[in-house]
Amino acid sequence: MMTLKIDGMTCASCAEHVRQALEKVPGVRSAAVSWPEALADVTVDEGVSDDTLAAALMTAGYHAKVADVPDQSAGLLDRALGWAGAGGKRRGDDGALRVAVIGSGGAAMAAALKAAENGAQVTLIERGTIGGTCVNVGCVPSKIMIRAAQIAHLRQVSPFDAGISAVAPVIDRPRLLAQQQARVDELRHAKYENILDTSPNINVLHGEARFTGSHTLTVTLTVGGERMVSFDRCLIATGATAAVPPIPGLKDTPYWTSTEALASETIPARLAVIGSSVVAVELAQAFARLGSHVIVLARHTLLYQEDPAIGETVTAAFRAEGIEVLEQTQASHVSYADGKFVLTTNHGEVRADQLLVATGRAPNTGSLSLASAGVQLDGHGAVVIDAGMRTSAPDIYAAGDCTNQPQFVYVAAAAGTRAAINMTGGDARLNLDTVPAVVFTEPQVATVGYSEAQAHQAGIETDSRTLTLDNVPRALVNFDTHGFIKLVAEAGSGRLIGVQAVAPEAGEIIQTAAIAIRARMTVQDLADQLFPYLTMVEGLKLAAQTFSKDVKQLSCCAG
Repeated sequence: MMTLKIDGMTCASCAEHVRQALEKVPGVRSAAVSWPEALADVTVDEGVSDDTLAAALMTAGYHAKVADVPDQSAGLLDRALGWAGAGGKRRGDDGALRVAVIGSGGAAMAAALKAAENGAQVTLIERGTIGGTCVNVGCVPSKIMIRAAQIAHLRQVSPFDAGISAVAPVIDRPRLLAQQQARVDELRHAKYENILDTSPNINVLHGEARFTGSHTLTVTLTVGGERMVSFDRCLIATGATAAVPPIPGLKDTPYWTSTEALASETIPARLAVIGSSVVAVELAQAFARLGSHVIVLARHTLLYQEDPAIGETVTAAFRAEGIEVLEQTQASHVSYADGKFVLTTNHGEVRADQLLVATGRAPNTGSLSLASAGVQLDGHGAVVIDAGMRTSAPDIYAAGDCTNQPQFVYVAAAAGTRAAINMTGGDARLNLDTVPAVVFTEPQVATVGYSEAQAHQAGIETDSRTLTLDNVPRALVNFDTHGFIKLVAEAGSGRLIGVQAVAPEAGEIIQTAAIAIRARMTVQDLADQLFPYLTMVEGLKLAAQTFSKDVKQLSCCAG
C-alpha cells in the first residue's frame, strides 16, 4: 500500500473525486481518501509508481506526493471522521476549526484573515470577481471618477478665475476609464488576490454556494460540477447589489445601475438619474462635471433622510452648476426608442440619452437557501444579526451589506473581524453608536451621531448651533464659503451627540467629531481644544464656541 499526501481537497466531494481518479489508474486495486487529513491510502499492484498516481491526480486538478505517515493504525476511515471531543464539534485530525466564508469583499476578507490567524482552516467561496463591491464596482472606481470630475470642473471654473485663466478641458473618457480600471485591478491584486494566494490556511473556491443543512454547503463550481463543503462555523458575507424599482417599462430598457455607469466609455449628452441618496448624488455631479446635462428625479428631496439643511445646501450647489433637481418627482413609466429614454412623471415627461437608476442596494441572499440552515431574514431580505454578528442559526454568522447593519465597507470589515474572533472562540462586539458617514459630492456631506430629529425621536432634548462657513478662516481664504457645520448637544449636560457638516473636505473633519462623541466630550470641552489655524477642522472648534459666545466678535485665531 502507498500513502499519498494530496493538496487541493476542500471537502468530502473532493475526496470522492480523488478516489475515482486513482481507481481509474491501471494497477490500482482500491483507494481510501480522507480530505480532513489530505491523505490517500492506495492499494496498488507491483510496478505502479507514485509518479503515475501523481500524474493522474494532476489531470484531475490535485497535487500529490508520497506521504510520511508514522501511525496508520486507526485506518483512514476512522481518521477521516475527524471527531473532536470538545462540544461535539467535528474538526480535522489536526484540531483546526473549519470555517466557511461566503463572499470575498471587505467583510469576507477581514473574517477569513482573522480566522486563519486564529488557527482555523478557511474555505472562501466567491461566485464572481474576488474583492466584492468596494474595490471592483463601488468605492474605489467611483471616487476615482469623482476626483477626475472635480479636476475637470476646477479647470473650467474656480474662485480665482479673475487671475487664472480658465480653460474648458477636453474629456477623453476611454483614457480616464483605463486609468480608473488599472488602479482597481492593482488594488484588487494587491489587497485581495495576492493575499489569498499567499495565505496557506485559506482555500478559495470559485462558485455559488447554497446551504444544504445546518453545517453543510453545496458549491456549484464556476468550472462545472459541484462540491460539498462541511463547516464548523460559517460567515455569510455576500454583499448587496443595486435595487431596481418596479417602474413599468423600466426592465425593457438599457438603463444603468452604478456598475454600468462607472464602466461606461461614454459621457451621455443628457443623463436622467432616478434617486436622491448617496450613489445618485455622487454620480449625478460627476457626470455633470464631465459634460452631461443631468436631471435628478428625487422622490422627496435630495438626501431627505438627513437634516433638511443638508439637502437644501446640496440642491443649491447642484443647481448653481446647472444640474436640474426635480423634487417630489416620481417616474410612473419608462420607455426607450431610437436611442432615447422617455420618463413619464407626475410633473411631465423627462427625456434623456441615458438613465441611471440609483435607488439603494438590496442584500444578496436570495440564492443561499438560508431556510435550510434556519437563518432569519428581515423584511428587506437582509440577514438579521446581533452585535456579535451571530444569526438566528447556531454556528452561522453574517457581516457586511447582506445584513441589517449600515452599508459601509469599514463597518463590514470591522464586523468581519469581530465575527471571526467569535467564530474561533472569542467574544467581540461591534458598537455602532458612532458611525461616521461621508457623501463625496462637492461640497462634501459628513455626519456622525444624532441629528436633531433623530435625537428627539430617541427622547433626547437637544441644544444645537449651526456655523456657516463664512465664519471659518480656511473657507474664507479659499473663497469657498458654501456650507455649514452643525453641532447637536444634549440639553443640560452640553454633551456632544451629533455633528452634520456640508463643507469642502467635510470627510476629513468628521472623524474628529466622531472621536469627540465617543469620548463623551461636551461642546465646551471641544471649544477648549487647540485646533491648527487655517484648517477646515477648526470649524468644529468655532461651532462649539458659538454655544457660549459670538464668534463674529473674535479675532481670527482667538482661543
